[in-house]
Amino acid sequence: MRFALLLLTAFHLHAQDAVRPGRFHSNHPTLLNLGFEWLIDGDANRNATVEVRFRKASGGDWRPALPLLRIGGERVYRDREAMTYTVPHGFAGSILNLEPGTAYECELTMKDPDGVTGQAQQKVTVTTRTEPQPYQGGRVLHVYPNDWEGPKQEPNFIGIKAAYYGEGRGDWTSVRMKKAQPGDTILVHAGLYRPERLNYVDPLSAPFTGSWSLSLKGTAEKPITIKAAGDGEAIFDGGGNAKLFDVMASSHHIFEGLTFRNTEIAIFAGEKDVLGAVALTVRNCRFEDIGVGVWTEYAGSRDFFISDNLFLGREDQMRLIGWNQAGQRSAGIYPSHQLRSFFAVKVYGPGHVIRHNAIAYFHDAICISTYGPPEADPERRASAIDIYNNDIHLMNDDFVESDGGAHNIRVFNNRGVNAAHNGYSAQPMFGGPVYFYRNLLYHVGNGGALKFSAAPAGLVVYHNTFVVEQAAREGYSNAHFRNNLFLGRGTTNRGVMTWANATPQYSSDYNGFRPNKGVNAQYNFLAPGSSMKSFATLAELREATGIERHGVELDFDIFENLTPPDPDPGKRYRVYHAMDLNFKLKPGGKAVDAGTPLATVNDGFTGRAPDLGALEAGQPEPHYGPRWITWKPFYR
Repeated sequence: MRFALLLLTAFHLHAQDAVRPGRFHSNHPTLLNLGFEWLIDGDANRNATVEVRFRKASGGDWRPALPLLRIGGERVYRDREAMTYTVPHGFAGSILNLEPGTAYECELTMKDPDGVTGQAQQKVTVTTRTEPQPYQGGRVLHVYPNDWEGPKQEPNFIGIKAAYYGEGRGDWTSVRMKKAQPGDTILVHAGLYRPERLNYVDPLSAPFTGSWSLSLKGTAEKPITIKAAGDGEAIFDGGGNAKLFDVMASSHHIFEGLTFRNTEIAIFAGEKDVLGAVALTVRNCRFEDIGVGVWTEYAGSRDFFISDNLFLGREDQMRLIGWNQAGQRSAGIYPSHQLRSFFAVKVYGPGHVIRHNAIAYFHDAICISTYGPPEADPERRASAIDIYNNDIHLMNDDFVESDGGAHNIRVFNNRGVNAAHNGYSAQPMFGGPVYFYRNLLYHVGNGGALKFSAAPAGLVVYHNTFVVEQAAREGYSNAHFRNNLFLGRGTTNRGVMTWANATPQYSSDYNGFRPNKGVNAQYNFLAPGSSMKSFATLAELREATGIERHGVELDFDIFENLTPPDPDPGKRYRVYHAMDLNFKLKPGGKAVDAGTPLATVNDGFTGRAPDLGALEAGQPEPHYGPRWITWKPFYR
């Protein structure tokens, strides 16, 4: 009887350890990446895996991708807001660095030494997106300012409202008898479009708020396009109003080549629990003297394309000043919590692409909404979002905030110089993975390289160059570090690296560290259920924890020509410029050939092994910021 009971118990434990595949979901494809989620039951011992391989649907050899990340059971919480969320068990992950507009066969195979009960393999064909373009066969509607004196092309209209909805001023601004159609292109000719919102019969037909609400529906094949005509700068000036354009009821709109200025919110595209835009494109535009550039916090907003724009906020351009530093407030440098520009871009929902933008003088540059726990519907989560090749200069808080993301957030190839608090943030992440890879960071104030706060889970950190310490001491889960450079700035009050692991799922290896001299607590390590322990050397850390078996200590001589920011506390307000910084590695230095291969992340590396940091020696740098800008305000 006792033997039978033991046998039954062993069988029950084995059944708990075996994995049972559940719902499989393909995320919204982006131009360069594909993402997947696969729920499971079982696998109590967490030894199941999902291998991924892919190839072009047109043929060719199969290639390996990164395995999906095992997620589940992590508690993400913040007590102040009574927020708590437990990550469902499953796998999630991305196939990275693909080609736009290309169909790929993807094969995902679940394995478990304890057995797989159910469908162990998923085979899907998914096509990456292409960049949205105006429809070539639609009507062309010409918009002119009220003071235009030259010849006009037909059909022509005074102001955007008349072309988009039809004529109507005063009480008649709500009349919409000649609406634009899917496929129409509205060409905005050179001039100043500034609503006289207190004028009952404003020539531009603006309502009393001075805001234009655009709510029509284009389609993927026939978007509604509002673009500069190319005969000079077309400027939409809000005259100090709250919102310039409200597009949260629109679908498939393109804004291109326009200037937005003198408003609190340039393009409002969605409000939580109310309504949000679909497939909004904002490209090659200029934003200046604004509080917010593009903003949606609606879960149903999806597939935005925010590319090659210049965003200039109102914050101090001459010194780096954080928003909550008491010493600065008492000195009268910066009033408490007084924000003049909040963020350039904030989004929620799936499938957004935010790339090649130049952003300066805001509180934050690019954000995912701190939305709270994700909704059950995978189509209404912040998932499959790409933030890349952006050039970010002088933020009073952080460069990029992935806060509120659920799965497959990709933050890569960004350059950030001067942030008062932190570089890249996950506050929190609801399971992940969030991929931070090949990002540059220089001159960060109080926080550190990565703000991992509110118990985020699912953090993948590969191939970054961080010229600042990693100081976050709050617990986080399921974090993995490879091929990064963490370079201490020479400060004497903190170590170069802190790991704060809240669960047993973590890994860290093949990273390079530049310790700060004179600091005993150089490497700080939190193991689950224990207290933080500090180590003076990498060798001591390795012996005690088993991590960083291949990690190396190095110095700034690994670069062709790069020195750290001045560690003098009196110089913390100083502003550095990317055009003066050279992040290229010196051939033969300790960072060269010191990394480990990571499928789809560092394919095509030169030498014996991948190099550490964001830039592979001998390979060209990415282009950061808009491709149309030829002058250099804050980037090289």
